[in-house]
Amino acid sequence: MSNPESNPPPPSATSCPPPGSAAHAGHAPLCRSCGAPTTTPAPPPWSASSDSPPPAYRPIRMPAINAPTNTAAIVLSPVPQPLPVPPASPPFAFQVPAKRITSPDDIARFHASVHGRHFLGFVAALSASVHGRKLSDPLPSPPSPVVSALLELISALSAFVASTPPLPHNSRYGNPAFRLWHEKLSDSANQLIAPIMATAGSPDLAGAEAELAPYLLDSFGNATRIDYGTGHETNFAAFLYCLARLGLITEADYPAVVLRVFAAYLDLMRTLQDTYLLEPAGSHGVWGLDDYHFLPFIFGAAQLIDHKYMKPKSIHNPDILDNFSKEYMYLACVAYVKKVKKGPFAEHSPMLDDISGVPHWKKVNSGLLKMYKAEGGLKQYPKPLCFEANVQNTHTIMFCKYSAWMQKTDR
Repeated sequence: MSNPESNPPPPSATSCPPPGSAAHAGHAPLCRSCGAPTTTPAPPPWSASSDSPPPAYRPIRMPAINAPTNTAAIVLSPVPQPLPVPPASPPFAFQVPAKRITSPDDIARFHASVHGRHFLGFVAALSASVHGRKLSDPLPSPPSPVVSALLELISALSAFVASTPPLPHNSRYGNPAFRLWHEKLSDSANQLIAPIMATAGSPDLAGAEAELAPYLLDSFGNATRIDYGTGHETNFAAFLYCLARLGLITEADYPAVVLRVFAAYLDLMRTLQDTYLLEPAGSHGVWGLDDYHFLPFIFGAAQLIDHKYMKPKSIHNPDILDNFSKEYMYLACVAYVKKVKKGPFAEHSPMLDDISGVPHWKKVNSGLLKMYKAEGGLKQYPKPLCFEANVQNTHTIMFCKYSAWMQKTDR
């Protein structure tokens, strides 16, 4: 083995002055090879004006880019209260809904309009009608003809799924067979709505299909993008609101509308999502309740108000989810989230996890109603149309399509 002293270290990139030179005086930097002071000048001190700042501290779990930012506005806003649906009076002049919303100011005007308030009041009234009711509970009154017609419509759409199997494809989302299913819906929309109109037995409603069909078509997702989100869900609520404005759905029907019609709609949408792998539209990611739905959380929390045993924290009990998810929409939605998402619940669904710490269901229900106005279906769908009501002499059904609507004028 060679003597270390026989192998001198490689020359340094910096020059080493001879001992005794002027470079040895003062506090000159030292050479990394010999330890003598070097002639290389010291680096200048860091300056905030000329140098980039040091890296900022980043927490382990960064907030999502699309995380809700108006939490204070949600907390301070009043809880939407149940309101009666203002009836539309004949003569009617039905129109195909047209695009109206183009800016946040339009959304604000819709929220401040008569029908903006009454639509939220309609959702709140549907929620209030199912307080303490299970899905299997007998209805307060027999289903009306319009409820039966709505159930037949959803049953017909379910049959379209059976006759339209998914096509082979390699993508994570978006089976193209959904376009075939949606084409069947489009081709038969007027025929599907006609039996609902026939329950009124009034010639004044002739031609209503032209205004109702666009809401129905957008209640089940977008055929081009093959996606679905809370905006599409709100279109279905708007479709029901239109029927209420026409007097076809009355307040006596509200429990059946939620526990039978909306529950069947939710089952159909879960089938479509699983069969055709619909992509979430406008999702907040982990900072949302669910990738697809919002209203069943509101209705489901209302079902559980004043429940003797189950509390919001009960969603963490697997036995409760297994045994009661078929009776309560909220538990069914949580069970579905746990089925399709992997990992710790607090990580993939932090908002649901936080809500589970609320002491009682009434507070959950009221908070979700406020959140629905601020962050739910009323804002997430990016292409709003309009839903007009009694604009001057035009007696159309209502208001704005594509979930974030406005009314042209309130006169």
